[in-house]
Amino acid sequence: MKNQLYIYNTLSREKEIFKPLIPQRVGLYVCGPTVYGDPHLGHARPAITFDLLTRLLTHLEYKVRYVRNITDVGHLENDADEGEDKIAKKAKLDELEPMEVAQHYTNRYHDYMKMLNVKSPSIEPQASGHIIEQIQVIQSIIDKGYAYESNGSVYFDVKKYNEKYPYGILSGRKVEDLINNTRSLDGQSEKRDGLDFALWKKAAPEHIMRWPSEWSNGFPGWHLECSAMSKKYLGQQFDIHGGGMDLLFPHHECEIAQSTVANGVIPAKYWMHNNMITIEGQKMGKSLGNFITLEQFFTGKHDKLEKAYSPMTIRFFILQAHYRSTLDFGNEALLAAEKGLNRLMEAISNLDKIKASNSSNVDIASLKEKCYNAILDDLNSPILIAHLFDGVKIINNLLSGNHTISQSDLNELTSFMHLFVHEILGLEVTSSQNTDNNDQLNNVMQLLLTMRNDAKSNKDWAMADKIRDELNNLGFIIKDSSDGASWELK
Repeated sequence: MKNQLYIYNTLSREKEIFKPLIPQRVGLYVCGPTVYGDPHLGHARPAITFDLLTRLLTHLEYKVRYVRNITDVGHLENDADEGEDKIAKKAKLDELEPMEVAQHYTNRYHDYMKMLNVKSPSIEPQASGHIIEQIQVIQSIIDKGYAYESNGSVYFDVKKYNEKYPYGILSGRKVEDLINNTRSLDGQSEKRDGLDFALWKKAAPEHIMRWPSEWSNGFPGWHLECSAMSKKYLGQQFDIHGGGMDLLFPHHECEIAQSTVANGVIPAKYWMHNNMITIEGQKMGKSLGNFITLEQFFTGKHDKLEKAYSPMTIRFFILQAHYRSTLDFGNEALLAAEKGLNRLMEAISNLDKIKASNSSNVDIASLKEKCYNAILDDLNSPILIAHLFDGVKIINNLLSGNHTISQSDLNELTSFMHLFVHEILGLEVTSSQNTDNNDQLNNVMQLLLTMRNDAKSNKDWAMADKIRDELNNLGFIIKDSSDGASWELK
């Protein structure tokens, strides 16, 4: 029943049969978050996309090493080579150490990913913990003549690289066009060319995050971090590199250039990119200020939200669109996702109520084959979900007595519905669908109590009191004791 997996390779711009470099083993690297703020819907999409891929590969009996990094240094404003470090800027605003900011938002990211039922990666390296490896990669690129030092910073020579290798191989951009479109920006005079990008930046006197190198006390370039960490944990070449479409250029293009020079080979065989989540047609993101955090979705506390939505509703909403298509936020779509998810979960819970008969007039084998064909066709989750709703119709017809099913077919139907819904799509029963299961409610409440405790630690008494009072208005009693805070319903 299980056929060949096809994935769309951005590098070749076509679907390809997936063939790992080592049989039955998969090396997967995905660009993770820059941890300077709460995760929003735009962070959820790549996490869920590559969680879906990992779940499917595991089901297909591949041994997967999934590496997803944490960027805690070097990511400058506007994704450029100049400006403040995003984490250092947040640290100044909050009067904290940069690593306090990074740790706090890393923890928050983990909390929300757990609520979305996103499995943890095999390895989650932090950029700040791999400075030595990054310096080694930079030195290798300098030794091979493709980088130069200027005023304590080190830049990659794009034009020289393009003489031997095609810069733009992933994005389809041509150096000639990039030259014509490159503006002269303040602070870039130390570069030989505006196309060149930073491998190492000399730290300004006020820059907190810095490390010693032979070029200067400074910090690594954002693009370089992924090249160094993917090589360390997956080797010079691995199977799949993933991330959001917004990272395709320049981030992933620069990764390819760096790794090709340092290692002599393009780092990944397949490149997968999930598309953007938009809000009123514009990309949702922190830099644009139009994002809605996951916390706001789960609590309903945002002026664009009609109500709170459960983590599983958000996961289902994202899976209803193909990962390579844009997904536009809207309350109507979220309400429809909530309704559809409830229908799906209710049908699965009703499987235990079906009684088998001596004959069967439903085609379970064909439905199962359609489900496999959909998910193996470049993770086509919306088509898979459509077929699963065909399964819902069968279940409802069996309950009403319109269809009959044999015990073997009932076992098969139960098995593959659970497989695709729970194990591959990663959808869980929530408290709203099962009153005996309060895990989701407990998770949300513990998250809110953690936020309140953080506010108290930061002496933000007004915020701590506001969380307590708002929860009280919603029917929750918060109790403080020497062992910490607890909650109960009124």
